[in-house]
Amino acid sequence: MRNPHAGQPFTTSDAEIAEALLDVSIPTLMLTLVHMSGDPTLIRGALKPAGLFLNEVQGYMSSDDKAAARAVALRVIGDYRDRGCPDPEPVDGELLKEMMEWLVCEPVPDEYVPMLLEEMELDGRDGRATGSAASAAAREDFPVVVIGCGESGLLAGIRLKEAGIPFTIVEKNAGPGGTWYQNTYPGARVDVGNHFYCYSFEPTDQWTHFFAEQPELQAYFQRVMDKHDVGPHVRWQTEVVDATWDDDAASWTVRTRGADGAESTLHARAVISAVGQLDRPHVPPIAGRESFAGKAFHSAEWDHSVDLRGRRVAMIGAGASGFQIAPAIADEVAHLTVFQRTAQWMFPNPNYHEAVGAGVQWALRHLPFYGRWYRFLLFWPGCDKGLAAARVDPDYPDQRCAVSEINEITRVMFTEWITSQIGDDPELAAKVVPDYPATGKRTLQDNGSWLTTLTRDDVELVRTPIDHVEVDAVVTLDGTRHPVDVIVYATGFRAGELLWPMTVTGRDGHDLRTQWGERPAAYLGITVPGYPNFFCMYGPGTNLASGGSLIFHSECQMRYISGCLAQLIDGGHRFMEPRRDKTDDWVRRSQEEMRTMVWSQPSIEHSFYKNSHGEVYTLSPWRLVDYWAWTRVPEPDDFVFG
Repeated sequence: MRNPHAGQPFTTSDAEIAEALLDVSIPTLMLTLVHMSGDPTLIRGALKPAGLFLNEVQGYMSSDDKAAARAVALRVIGDYRDRGCPDPEPVDGELLKEMMEWLVCEPVPDEYVPMLLEEMELDGRDGRATGSAASAAAREDFPVVVIGCGESGLLAGIRLKEAGIPFTIVEKNAGPGGTWYQNTYPGARVDVGNHFYCYSFEPTDQWTHFFAEQPELQAYFQRVMDKHDVGPHVRWQTEVVDATWDDDAASWTVRTRGADGAESTLHARAVISAVGQLDRPHVPPIAGRESFAGKAFHSAEWDHSVDLRGRRVAMIGAGASGFQIAPAIADEVAHLTVFQRTAQWMFPNPNYHEAVGAGVQWALRHLPFYGRWYRFLLFWPGCDKGLAAARVDPDYPDQRCAVSEINEITRVMFTEWITSQIGDDPELAAKVVPDYPATGKRTLQDNGSWLTTLTRDDVELVRTPIDHVEVDAVVTLDGTRHPVDVIVYATGFRAGELLWPMTVTGRDGHDLRTQWGERPAAYLGITVPGYPNFFCMYGPGTNLASGGSLIFHSECQMRYISGCLAQLIDGGHRFMEPRRDKTDDWVRRSQEEMRTMVWSQPSIEHSFYKNSHGEVYTLSPWRLVDYWAWTRVPEPDDFVFG
């Protein structure tokens, strides 16, 4: 059977191949040539990448070197085609590591290699799929309820189906995708490269943008759901009201409410919460908000019936959503007033709005392992390098602006890029250059569209805090009245209120959200003492602010959960929950680590990462390679079984 990542055989002409090669990542191309030819000397000569940076996929190679590489590639690809596109021979581990280091222009530590090989699936095997050795009857007697059908809930459904465990997914929306179903605002797109921001076992050559917009992302999850036939297991437009553990029956009772208000009950041996952290919109309690006579809505609940053409629009908030919305609507509205509490750090990404060329799609479809090496090229520069740069140097002076030497270098680079786009406008520069350490809040990326929008005559950036809203205006603390017809609240989500508004009641009647308060915590972000057979995906302490992808984290978490379910079913256990001492130790170590990171700096205010005490319980302070290792197999000694 042909390796699914070896590419589809082709008869493309030399001229068509040459045209396609004008589109592709040349360093990635060179590695696929090694697979096609079996000749490693192709990457041992003068043609090689000169450096690495996030989202820079040409390795800073000169035009002459890229042209020379294409000439070599045309010969090798033509020969491969003429030989009938055979399945390439496997490459040994030593050469694979050499290929990795050649591509990223630096050593790849040995501890990362197993994780990267698993992620790339060069052997064609989905190494994260798990199963159970128990009988079909034992598995059938262990139904699971999954809450949410976003990327993590859909993943849970796929893995449960593979394992032969019955399951029901409860989803409040009418379709899959979670945030990519719900957030339909203009300009909505992903900020992780698409060819990495997808399931490791479900790559696609169909992306039309390197950073896809919302409709394409939602369509991807729909296709994956259909392929794996998960849809029949989902109750759409249904919310979980509460979930209650019954100790005697060793099961969960899950109460749901449909769109018509009718309630029903599910019984499950285990519950997987896949509700996410950025799910429920937050609208600040601004005085007079209800008195506004025009249309007003949150960015995650975009009212597409509202025609913005020729209207005066106020956008309150300018974080990750707002900085996408403003460029998308600026040409349409009569005037746009952007109210921003805190300036955002951002870094350049020239591919942020770029379309994927036909040549790239051809290479992904036909060239052996091109997609897998391209995935690796996107993953590596965002894999733990950002975490190292986020660490605070306690001896670094004046940490209000930077927390280390590398953080200062980052601050200077970001500042120069920001100011280079706004011309000679010191007033605007004062508004858009942050006054806190770089990367201390969610860092944005752009190709210049946001800052270009702010220089328009019909766009105003207001940094003065809002005092109140009137029937037809937003009024700031200095008394300035800003007349508007429409208000868009790009004010984020209730990120610190995990699981809100549903109630989860564990052993002895304990309520999980009450127990958590502002300090939600779970062992590995997945399991909680006192809540048997209850598992979280994208749970406390698992949001990523330094790189990687939440889909990568979800795959780690679901493999761990699958391992837990296998231990329960195969061992004939009624329940399992993490030991309290193990959990307390995990939380203590996580918080100690988090306090060494830039996100915890006291100089950083108004961060949705922080609770009211200035603590960060939502983010992960750990390297991806460590989290991957810790979640490969659940350790029985970490749990209490019954």
